[in-house]
Amino acid sequence: MCVTGAAGQIGYALVPMICNGDMFGADQPVILQLLDLPFAMEALGGVVMEVQDACYPLVRGVIATDNANTAFENANCAVLLGAFPRKQGMERKELMEKNIEIFKTMGEAIQASASANIKVLVVGNPANTNALICAKYAPKVPMQNFTAMTRLDHHRALGQVAIRAKCEVGDVENVIIWGNHSSTQFPDVNHGTVKNQPIRQVLNDDNYLNTEFIETIQKRGAAIINARKASSALSAARAATLHMKSLFCGTKDGEFVSMGVLSNGNPYGIVDELMYSFPCKCSNGEYTIVGGLPIDKFSQEKMKITQDELVEEKELALSLLK
Repeated sequence: MCVTGAAGQIGYALVPMICNGDMFGADQPVILQLLDLPFAMEALGGVVMEVQDACYPLVRGVIATDNANTAFENANCAVLLGAFPRKQGMERKELMEKNIEIFKTMGEAIQASASANIKVLVVGNPANTNALICAKYAPKVPMQNFTAMTRLDHHRALGQVAIRAKCEVGDVENVIIWGNHSSTQFPDVNHGTVKNQPIRQVLNDDNYLNTEFIETIQKRGAAIINARKASSALSAARAATLHMKSLFCGTKDGEFVSMGVLSNGNPYGIVDELMYSFPCKCSNGEYTIVGGLPIDKFSQEKMKITQDELVEEKELALSLLK
């Protein structure tokens, strides 16, 4: 499998999880193909040495490279961490322009070198639109094989409900993140449970769930950056690991998880040709959007706001490609 941006903080947290079997299962060997920029090769070499020294039985090879075609060669799975971070004073258009070029390059390398059935998870922000651009430049791969990570937001929602309910996080199930991995995302508890009881019934505080809870999840990433002066590397790595584990190893009966996936033909009226986060169930390396969930007016309005942002992002991205 390929990991891009592998010398960074998320990569350093993610690689041992993959090596330990947390992503694909305890009996699945892996060959790691780690990609980063030329200036990061020394640090990436150190990661390789640590993997070697850790003696993971499942690791059958490690390649460190700054060549995208080498990193994607015959890869059947990829986690794309590398993206251009927003810097102080940077306009949104400038950020998008830089990331479009990165994910265009990744898509071209996938097209040239990877397996035609590769499964690609985009973590680098803006993840949803980056996934869409990457897919555009790898036409041999089905578009539904590209996903964007909203599992971290999903975990944040589970965690905040657990704290409020004074229960274990494993007791909370089936929250949903709708839309974009951004501050417009809609964390929805209407279909979730705590110990098999509806979340709204257990917490008995609609005002909190409709205001403070939503804002907390939307702004959690920024709060972590303010606290540790760096982005949420450990929790992001864990989310990427479990996103892929759900995809490859399947979700439990009755469980659904949040994934940024192609919106075409979705059952909730979201416009086509977006990478939009929906509740999904997974089996044998494929996902299905969970249908039939009743959506109230409040939720519809929130879902539309984040859809509109994704449409705007997509239009900006496509205009910069011309």
